[in-house]
Formats: sequence, structure tokens, C-alpha cells
Amino acid sequence: MGRLIKNHWARLIILTSAAYQVSAAVCGFFWPKIFWDFLTKTLDPAVRPIPVLQVINLVFGLILLAWEWPLGFLAGSSIHRSLEARLAFLPLTALAAILMYQSTNAAIYQLIGLGVYFWAYSEGEIVCAKPWTLPQRGRPGKV
Repeated sequence: MGRLIKNHWARLIILTSAAYQVSAAVCGFFWPKIFWDFLTKTLDPAVRPIPVLQVINLVFGLILLAWEWPLGFLAGSSIHRSLEARLAFLPLTALAAILMYQSTNAAIYQLIGLGVYFWAYSEGEIVCAKPWTLPQRGRPGKV
């Protein structure tokens, strides 16, 4: 059996969470609700009457979908290959997702994906320039 490629696994988790975040943001336009409204009503202006949090979640979800699939102009770029950029951006998207009631599951998935990306980063994995490929090993005796 081969080794688990953790950055591919994390990419699938984040793709799932991004799709969930986009659909939750769309639902949030129709049924606006802050997750923490049982504790305080001070965050309600973030979702009503102007849907600020829904738009933020929609934009973050679309950015994650474009980054993780990736779109043609992102594929192979330094931002696509950077695990560090993902480790910096994912907490922001998870924070935006956890504030809105409809997207709390997306936030949980993003935190799990963040943990898997950190695991991949700590083991020295790289993201290949061509999406969904494996890093090529050097052959013994070849230079």
C-alpha cells in the first residue's frame, strides 16, 4: 500500500466544506440567523437587514472552491502550491463560517482540513504544480 498524501485528503475536505459554505450562504440570504443569537442579539446586524456575513461566507466559499480545485489561472501558481498560505487563510474562513448558523458544519470541516494541512506541512509534503498529481521521486543512480 502507498502512503497517505495528506494534502490531497485535506483538499477534498476543504472542497466539501467550501461547497457547504456556499450553499449555507445562499440559504442565509433567505433565513438569516447568527449562531450565537441564543447568547446575545448584538451580532444580529451582521445578517439583517444587510446580509454582510452571508456575502462574506459566499465570497470565502467561492475563493476556496477556486483555490482547491483549482481554476486554470491558479493552477501551478505559487499561491496554489503554498501550504503556508492555506494555513493562514483557513482560520479566517472558519471564523466567518462559525458565526453564521447555517454554516457551522462548514466551519467544523474547515478546522479538520486545517489540521490535516498542518499535518502535511509538518511532514514536509509539497503541493505539485500540476493539480492532483503525485510528486515525482528521483531514481537511484540518476542525476
